[in-house]
Amino acid sequence: MKPAMLIDSHVNLHHHSYDGDREAVIQRAREAGVARMITICDKIENFPTVIAIAEAHADIYASVGAHPHYAKDHLDLTAAKLIELGAHPKVVGIGETGLDQHYKFSPYDDQVQVFRAHAEAARALGKTLIIHTREADEAMGDLLEEEAGKGPLRILMHCYTSGAELARRALKLGAYISFSGIMTFKNADDVRAIATEAPLDRIIVETDCPYLTPMPFRGQRCEPLHVAYVQSALLKLRGLSEEEGGALLAENFFRLFPSIARPS
Repeated sequence: MKPAMLIDSHVNLHHHSYDGDREAVIQRAREAGVARMITICDKIENFPTVIAIAEAHADIYASVGAHPHYAKDHLDLTAAKLIELGAHPKVVGIGETGLDQHYKFSPYDDQVQVFRAHAEAARALGKTLIIHTREADEAMGDLLEEEAGKGPLRILMHCYTSGAELARRALKLGAYISFSGIMTFKNADDVRAIATEAPLDRIIVETDCPYLTPMPFRGQRCEPLHVAYVQSALLKLRGLSEEEGGALLAENFFRLFPSIARPS
């Protein structure tokens, strides 16, 4: 399985599960046809590790931000600090940030405060705001509309598992929606419904590795190479060939992240 082009828009290569074979994981992805990856920052303290991975590899880019799980630990994180870190040429996204009312590891108000700092930085830098949202559809819709109303904001709804109404509100703001290995899960009809209805020019794919390993590899550590199975499932759902669909998804990705160099 090797479509015309594969791109993994959301990997967590700094994760400890890769400590023993990180370079091999990256090489396996390349051999599988993965042309570009964005490795994601979950805590500001991890940013030096995240950006070092991106700096060491021409085909890997990075984000800077704090996951909503850790918002309570980032109450002193300002837009100015994110702008300073996000000015790095290999940083293409701000986040992941957002609202998570499933685990509630951080208080809601802390999540909102930290999200607003990310949104301000994304606007100032003109870089993509990478959003994690879970069980907070109405609140996230309201926040997005308010922040987008302050000025142009490029939005990515990463690993989408929320409802149709939030998808509609986000798409109206120009957002893109990313689908992960979840769409291969047996009980993920709701995610597949969103993937079926989303505009073809606003969808991309990811693994969120080492999490959410797609079928038929459930139970194993997820790697960027598994994005081939996510992409194949999405294209089959939309009735697109691997060649046509791969080109479309790649075009969407480079439009969303315009500073990322296209493969020659």
